[in-house]
Order: sequence, then C-alpha cells, then structure tokens
Amino acid sequence: MKITIVVLVLIAIAFFAFKWVEKDEIHTLEKGSKVPKFELKNQNGDLFKVADYIGKKNLVIYFYPKDDTPGCTKEACKFRDEFEVFTDLEAMVIGISSDSPESHTKFIEKYNLPFTLLSDEEDVVRKAFGVKGKFMDMIPGRVSFIVDKKGIIQYVFDSMGNAEQHVDEARKILENI
Repeated sequence: MKITIVVLVLIAIAFFAFKWVEKDEIHTLEKGSKVPKFELKNQNGDLFKVADYIGKKNLVIYFYPKDDTPGCTKEACKFRDEFEVFTDLEAMVIGISSDSPESHTKFIEKYNLPFTLLSDEEDVVRKAFGVKGKFMDMIPGRVSFIVDKKGIIQYVFDSMGNAEQHVDEARKILENI
C-alpha cells in the first residue's frame, strides 16, 4: 500500500515537472510577428489555408477551449452578434479549438454561427501561435490574434476569464487598422 502511494506521488511529480518544462518552451507570438502559415479542416471537413486570405482580408483568429461550454458559447455568440461589424471592417472571424469538425458543425448549427471554425485536434496550430494552456495546461488557452491584410499580427489578447472582451478588443483594433 505504501509503495503504491509513493509510486503514484512520483508519477504525479514527474507529470507536473514535464508539463512545467514543456510550457516554458512555448512562446506566444507578439505584435509585429508574421502569422504562421497553416492548414486545418473546417466545420465541413474542407481544408482551410490561411495563405488564401493573406492580402485579401484582415483576420481575427481566436483560440478557445471547447465547443458549447459557457465561456466559449458567450464568446462565439458575441462574435455572431457583431459579425456584420467585422464584415464591414473587412475582417474574417476564425475560431480554432481541438474539437472535431463534427463538433464544430453541431456548435455552429445550435447557435447559428456565421463564421469559420477550424479543428486543431493535434494542437499543432495552437503551438505555432504559442497559445499556452491554463491551470497547469489542463485547459487550452483563450487567445485572440488580430492580423492585418499583410499577414502581420497587430494585437494579441489573452484572457480566459472575460471571453466576450475578445470581441470588443478585436473590434477596437480593426477600427484603427
């Protein structure tokens, strides 16, 4: 019994030590960085290539933890409610999470979301942007990147607690690009 407890404690310490080291290797992209080129499947299973939109649209790329959870739903619905404003600002709204395309389809249908959701099931793009997890990396982070038409990041907003503020911050920046 004592050996089992000791082994479990050692495994837990090793896990958290590994997560701590891994977390330090991720560096969040900053204002002035070039947006990483990436390709992911959208809610329809079609391949979305960010390079197809550089030079044509401003981009609001927002990473969120999970479809159909309270904070993520508030954030998505606020982007939905202000979607016309973003369209007028020549911006494309793109949400990214590790959920499957099928999950995204259900989320979009349930809340009538008019924008693209991308599936990053292996967290490759999340890592390319340097989006860190919260609570010892157990919950994916909530970070928004505002990218101009040249593909340059103009603003980064990181806030897990106030999901709807991501929409307000994105709009303010785009109004001044």
